Order: sequence, then C-alpha cells, then structure tokens
Amino acid sequence: MQKKAIIIGSGVAGLASAIRLSLSGFEITLFEKNNYPGGKLTGFKKGNYFFDAGPSLFTQPENIEELFNLANEPISNYLEYDAQAISCKYFYEDGSIINAYTNPQDFANELKTKLGEDASKVISYLKQSEKTYNNIGTIFLNYSLHKIATLFSAPILKALKAVKPGFLFGTLHQLNAKHFTNKKTVQLFDRYATFNGSNPYKAPGMLSLIPHLDNNIGTFYPKGGMISIANALYKLAVKLGVKFNFNCLVDKIITENNKVKGVSINQEIFYADVVVSNMDVYFTYKQLLKDDKKAKQILKQERSSSALIFYWGIKKSFPQLELHNIFFATDYKKEFDSLFNSKTIYNDPTVYVNITAKCEPGLHCPKGKENWFVMVNTPANTGQNWEVYQQQYKKNIITKLNKLLQTDIEPLIEVEEVLSPLTIESKTKSYMGSIYGTSSNGKLAAFYRHPNFSKAIKGLYFVGGSVHPGGGIPLCLQSAKITSKIIEEDFSIKI
Repeated sequence: MQKKAIIIGSGVAGLASAIRLSLSGFEITLFEKNNYPGGKLTGFKKGNYFFDAGPSLFTQPENIEELFNLANEPISNYLEYDAQAISCKYFYEDGSIINAYTNPQDFANELKTKLGEDASKVISYLKQSEKTYNNIGTIFLNYSLHKIATLFSAPILKALKAVKPGFLFGTLHQLNAKHFTNKKTVQLFDRYATFNGSNPYKAPGMLSLIPHLDNNIGTFYPKGGMISIANALYKLAVKLGVKFNFNCLVDKIITENNKVKGVSINQEIFYADVVVSNMDVYFTYKQLLKDDKKAKQILKQERSSSALIFYWGIKKSFPQLELHNIFFATDYKKEFDSLFNSKTIYNDPTVYVNITAKCEPGLHCPKGKENWFVMVNTPANTGQNWEVYQQQYKKNIITKLNKLLQTDIEPLIEVEEVLSPLTIESKTKSYMGSIYGTSSNGKLAAFYRHPNFSKAIKGLYFVGGSVHPGGGIPLCLQSAKITSKIIEEDFSIKI
C-alpha cells in the first residue's frame, strides 16, 4: 500500500519536501493556512505596482534545478533566470559607493580603486570563503548534524583540516577586521551575518563562507520576480500529483504511542504515515503538539532579527540604483547592539532597497517608475510599540535616502504597504516575527538548531528556516533535501 505523507505549510521547504517525497513514492497532501503557496515567498499588487513580498535575493539556482532534474522536467518550462553582473551596490554616509561585482577580480579592483583595499587580500578572502564553503559548509548543508551516521558518511576529516581557530573562537567581525584594512570593507563583509539574521559581533567567523555565494558563484534574477520561484515549485508539485488544500489551518498533530497518526483540521482527522511540519518549530510544539515544555526549550536559543519592510511605488526612475542596494549605518556596532541587546529602534539603520523594475522595466510598474522593497533589520517582537516604531523608522529611512540620493523621496511615494514583525508572525507563523528562527550568535549555534526529525515521535519531521540548517531560500531547500533523505532511510525507500 502507498505510504501517505502530510505536509503542514507550503513555504519553499514545504513545496520542495512535497516534490521530493512524491518522487519517493509517497501520496502527498499539503495543508496551507493561506490561500496561496510560497509562505514568505509571495507577492502582491497595489495600484499599478507589483511587489515581491518576502525574500528578494536569489542564489544557488542549482538547488531548484535539482528538483526539476529529479522529476525529469525541463526547468525552462517553469522558471527562467539571469545572472547579475553586480550582486549589490553599497552606499556609505561619506559618499563612497561600491559596486560588488560577481566577478571576483572586478570586485577586488573596485575595492582597491574606491577604498584602497589590497586587491590580493580580497581575492585571498574569497578563495578562503570558497574553500570553507566546500570543505565545511557542505557538511552543514547536506547532512543532518543529529545523526550518528553523519560521522561515517560525511567527509568529516576533510572538514576538520579546513577549520581555523578564527572560525570557531572568533567572531565574523574580528576575522574581517584582521584581514582587511579599510573599515568600510570590514562593514561590507560583516553584513553577511544578516543573511541568517545574526550579529557579526557575536556570530562565529565560520560565517565568512557566505560571501562565496554572492561574490564567487553570483546572484541571479528570476524572470517575473521572486514569486516565480514559488509558482514554479507549486506547478511542479501539482504535476506530480501533490494535493493542495488552501485556507486550511491545522489544529493538531495526532500521535499515539509516540507515533504520528495524522493531523486534525476543524475536528476532522486526516491520517498519514508521515507528517512534515514547515511551520516554525516553536509553534509546531506549542500549538500543534501542545507540548509547552519542548516549546520553552526552543526559546532558550536567541531568536534571529526580524524586519520592517516598506513597499513603495516610486514615481521616478533612479539610474544610479541597482537590483540590490545597501545604504549603510555609520556605526554598525551600535545598530546591532540595538537589534540584539536593547531590542529598540535605531535612528541610523542600514537600509536595503530592492527594485525588480531594474531587471524588467515596465513589468511590475509603469515605465519611468520603480517598485521599491525597502527593508531595515529590526529586533524580534517582544512587545514593542510597532505602530510608533513604524513611523520613526520611516522617518529615519527617508532622511538617509534623501541625503545619499540627494532627492526628496517622500513626495515620490505613490503607493505604500508595510510588513512588520507582527504581520510577519501572523502571516507566516514565524514566532516573534523572527525571519530565520534562531540566530547564529554563538560558535555552536548550528548544532543547537532543532533537528529535521523528532527523536520522541516516530514519523514526525521538520523543515524550513527554524530548523537545521537554517533560514533563507538555499538553506530551506537543503532542509527539505536532508529531511527527505532521513524519511527515505526510515522507511527503507531506495531511489
């Protein structure tokens, strides 16, 4: 008899899990509380402007290509994307502007010309980033850290030889400050801690492997915007026979004798051999398993940062901006102290502006205008007055952009929508609005992330940004891969 699997949540990890388990022979039923697939990876239209609502950076398309290859489906029928020459454009308060080229030598030359940084040091840093990623990072991304079998199947010895003291016993900031001479270069590479919602002054130097993705492999733009990724995965899952049920909020995961039996929705029970939760692991325990003790244990780990996003329809074109743009805070350390220590508003925030109109003019807004996704990192929600914070952040953002772009921005805003930590939590079940679940602010943080399976309940598994290996599209896709492999092993399925 065909085994049945239920997946809770259609975020990227949920969709990828549905595809993989369907190909493994499971009959898949997916329940989603919203009326659309994609989780955070969705979009919306307001007036004449379309906005990607969530993640805006696309790296490692090979993770998505793999799913279509496994299904013997040409990805070009579902998704097309282009490589970008510039991963991000950086603006500093003193007027310095850096183009982070995806060609390492071009990037090194840019930092030498603009900041006087030794180009050879930039190249050596990126080579070390690649080495760290290939020798150490791939273990975290491809294997469970909570299975004894990993010690025998993963290239552990190779990884141990690549580990340097600064990766574990020093912070990312300390590693960067030791390697580079210009403080602006240090700040640029410190920023990569924010890719998983962490603090570069606390997170381990191991995170120096992240720049490899941007500056060696490169960044990409999916035609139609980031929502095209979710749509492509959804269409593939449907073609494979996955049954989607939208507007369905799971009330409870049903267990019996420490074994999963299915889920309950409006007092109706749906039975399955496997349940995969793509819901934040805290809420999975708190709401679906009614396990307050386990939920409290999850909270012993520091939550990641959250975000406040303003979606602005701008009635003007800014040729000096790229797809991805960063306007740095003057005092980066003070900003992170506010984010993780005092958990309060910071008056000079680093501002990220994403503009998909740069890649497809006239598609997401009228020609001559731009759709701005304007984001600042914020503390996770601990009861702050977000209505007041929203107004103050908007004022601070506009002040910064006015200065660095030498333009009065506010009169150019035709439409506006806002996403706060409160709405992030309500829409995506991300506890406290933490985008990446837990932070990586500690040398052993990766090992403290919740495993992709339950040690106490047979047949219960977890995917998504709140469990191993972490948040962000590439890591969520890897969580689905790791979890699917564990399920195949548990059920003796050979692919």
